[in-house]
Amino acid sequence: MSLQTTVDFLEPINLAYLSNDEGFRDTQIGKHILVHDEEFPDISQAEMVIIGCGEMRGNGLEYDNSSSPDEIRKEFYKLFHWHNNVHVADVGNVKKGASLQDTYAALQTVVTELLEQNKKVVILGGSHDITMAQYGAYVSMEKLVEAVCVDAAIDLNMDSVLLADNFLMDMLTSEPNFVKHYTHIGFQSFLCHPHMLETIDKLRFDCYRVGTVRDNIDEMEPAIRNSNLFSFDISAIQYAHAPANKLTPNGFTGEDACKLMQFAGLSKSVNTVGIYGYYPANDVEGLTAKQISHMLWYYMDGIYKSKMEADIDNKDQFNEYSLVLSDIDTVFLQSKKTGRWWMKAHDGKFIPCSKKDYLTASNNDIPERWMRYAERS
Repeated sequence: MSLQTTVDFLEPINLAYLSNDEGFRDTQIGKHILVHDEEFPDISQAEMVIIGCGEMRGNGLEYDNSSSPDEIRKEFYKLFHWHNNVHVADVGNVKKGASLQDTYAALQTVVTELLEQNKKVVILGGSHDITMAQYGAYVSMEKLVEAVCVDAAIDLNMDSVLLADNFLMDMLTSEPNFVKHYTHIGFQSFLCHPHMLETIDKLRFDCYRVGTVRDNIDEMEPAIRNSNLFSFDISAIQYAHAPANKLTPNGFTGEDACKLMQFAGLSKSVNTVGIYGYYPANDVEGLTAKQISHMLWYYMDGIYKSKMEADIDNKDQFNEYSLVLSDIDTVFLQSKKTGRWWMKAHDGKFIPCSKKDYLTASNNDIPERWMRYAERS
């Protein structure tokens, strides 16, 4: 399969619609993106590639293919361009298949081809179950992945017939399975069955309640750093900041959501990002589309800042701290460029951590992050 073949699965972008026939100024992002409009662009130099997938049938058959990707693009393209060394391409929208599974297959094919070309792929959804096509790209390549999902609910509800409510069951239990680790960020307790959380904990997966995250959101950067698949449902954002969210009035602020996206951009291993759950008919004054466009801007900002980070093998670029905690010799590394932290685990590997973990170890206590990793290994 090649990109020339995958073009058959894509619909070009109507630039005139996105710019209201006015075009874009030199200072706007829309002027700097390689766009699949009249012909497919040369994306060989692009590192971030956007794909639209408005498929919503996972939320119910009454939903049709939505215009969500284009509504997000209208806002994103208008933003000011600050990251000249982050090259972005937009390859258009995946065509709606005769069935939901057909759309999955088309998106999976395109994402797989882009991953094989070492691109960072951003999917503008679509209902949250489109994450299955995002994950399917790794399955087709037989690559183990660490997955992060940001969502107010945990989509393991087997009492629902909607794929958007239970797709995680297939993703986490299907055979063969390529999920090495799963992290859920931002769940709201009153939306999740207690036994569901117990099951996830027994699998040694990590779940962070929205209040815990908001108390110290910087603790999520290490949780995201080693992941590959990053999936964000806008139901995790407060209604006041994303009025298309009809699930709950509570959740993350818009700034929180941007921060999490920036963490995903900072990660050198995150190579697919999906933003899901946006249905334009539920929006108010396009505010949710604006919110998502800001999240994309911060994802670019994260990519921009990640270029400053040294390779962990380059010890001259790190402060090194040796500690003994509970009779265990370990080492902490702090990047001189970005201030991020790593700690040496029981198997000799350096895993992402935070300054809080270092301070915990300094008090001769084993950090929970260290223990959770040891339990999974």
